[in-house]
Amino acid sequence: MLRIYHAPGTRSVRPIWAACELGLQFEIAPVDFSAAYRDTPEWRAISPAGKLPALTDGELTLFESGAMVDYILDRYGEGRLRPPAGTAARALCQQWCWFSEATLLRPLGLAALLRDPPEAVVAAALAKAREAIGVVDSALAGRAYMLGDAFTAADIMMGYSLAFLDHLKLLDGDAHRNGVAYLARLKTREAFQRALNA
Repeated sequence: MLRIYHAPGTRSVRPIWAACELGLQFEIAPVDFSAAYRDTPEWRAISPAGKLPALTDGELTLFESGAMVDYILDRYGEGRLRPPAGTAARALCQQWCWFSEATLLRPLGLAALLRDPPEAVVAAALAKAREAIGVVDSALAGRAYMLGDAFTAADIMMGYSLAFLDHLKLLDGDAHRNGVAYLARLKTREAFQRALNA
C-alpha cells in the first residue's frame, strides 16, 4: 500500500496531490514535525536526512518529493500527467519540475539554514527568489499551465513552490500577474485542495 508521511504545509503536498490527481488509493501517515521527533532513530530509519516527506510502497522507501512524484507517475500513472519519454515536451516538463525546487526555492532554503542570517544574505535570497518567480511568470504568459493547455507533473511541483512563496508574501499581484492567476487556477483543482487540507 502506498503510504505518504505528511505534515501540513510541507513538500508532502506534492506526492499527495499527484496521488489524488490519479485517483489512487493511498494512506496518509501524519508525522510529528518537531525537530525532536525528526531526529529519532524511528524517523531516521524512514528518512535518513530527517526531512519530510517520505513515502513507502511495499519494500521501497523514498524521501525526496520530486522523486516521489516521479515514482507515483511511473508506477501508477499509466501515461497520465507527463508527456511521453524522449520528447521535447517531456524534457520541458522535467526542466520545470527541477526549477521549482533547485532554483525557485533554493535561495530561501539556504538562507533559512543560517541562524540569524545577516540582512545582506536575506536580501540576496529574496532577490534571487523574485528573479526566479519572474522567470516562471514570463513562461506562463498566454498559458494555462507550465507546458501550455495540459496540466502535468510540472504544475504539481511548481504549484507547491508558488503556494509556499505566496504564503511568504513573495508573489506580487502586479509584477507576477501570470503567476498569481496560475496559482489561483491550481487552487481550484479538487486534488490540490485535498492535498493542502490533508
